[in-house]
Amino acid sequence: MKKNKLGRTDIEVTDFCLGSMTWGTQNTAKEGHAQIERALDAGINFIDTAEMYPVNPVRAETIGRTEEIIGEWIGSSGRRSDFVLATKHSGEGAPVRDGAGISSDTIRPTIEASLKRLQTDYIDLYQFHWPNRGSYMFRKNWQFDPSSQNRADTMAHMDDCMAALQDEVTRGTIRCFGLSNESAWGLTQWANASDRNDGPRPVSVQNEYSLLARLADTDVAEVCHNEDIGMLSYSPLAAGLLTGKYQNGAVPDKSRMAINGDLGGRKTDRVFKAVDAYLSIAQKHGLDPVHMAMAWARQRPFMTSVIFGATSLDQLDVVLSALDLTLGDEILTDIDAAHKAHPMPY
Repeated sequence: MKKNKLGRTDIEVTDFCLGSMTWGTQNTAKEGHAQIERALDAGINFIDTAEMYPVNPVRAETIGRTEEIIGEWIGSSGRRSDFVLATKHSGEGAPVRDGAGISSDTIRPTIEASLKRLQTDYIDLYQFHWPNRGSYMFRKNWQFDPSSQNRADTMAHMDDCMAALQDEVTRGTIRCFGLSNESAWGLTQWANASDRNDGPRPVSVQNEYSLLARLADTDVAEVCHNEDIGMLSYSPLAAGLLTGKYQNGAVPDKSRMAINGDLGGRKTDRVFKAVDAYLSIAQKHGLDPVHMAMAWARQRPFMTSVIFGATSLDQLDVVLSALDLTLGDEILTDIDAAHKAHPMPY
């Protein structure tokens, strides 16, 4: 499997990454452990989690359980060195630390708590889950208004965090630093803060990205290229929409739509027509729509790794069965046409 470096580091990750956000709610610990082993056996060397996981739903009483599940596997298997491990520090408003945002005061205790749950001495990629100042991610782009932001406060916050992050790099608790749900401006400012403070440079940005969610195609893509910040796309199957399983009003039992009716704002009048277009393209070219969607995301020029999750080993095996698929020019042209016909369906 192809590997890409995280930013300007020598850390190499496979171009697919196993996500874990359902382990502890929709998946048991045993199922999570089986997924880890199946993915590693397939050649994947990258696992992503977060302190606030599991989700669907997020509950105060389950926060940290996903990290614990991964830690239990690390502790029993002794295979920590077999993969690159990424986790995240929740932003302001999360049901941890009474909703406190990210700061130099929260970074060390949050890392220490994650290390304990993960049963490891170090985190390869430590990410800020969303910026304190707010984000247009999570389908908030339709009403996004940055006019209340205070630039001086944002710069001071970045400088403050950069010093604390560098302390952790020096201690050896984290190897590199990344961002999530961040904008082009935010990415640039974090890179500048690193230069000002001689701190860890952001190596990646984890944003939603799929055939149905392409906000990163312009400004974020440009920053990724020029600042050597790799894209880690999450929800490449658009919360299951691109599998086709929700077409024609279907809501499979125990599916994400059965748990979260509007898929976090992704379920709209327009989205099913867009999905139909992509399903037709997959059928025309004799492809599984899951394989097409994943391969397309992997081939994007600014992509470092595509993060995917599964709630069953059967779902995981579908993805793993076509990790090396490459889409040709004809199908890419068809996809571009569908995107122009169905832009921003949610």
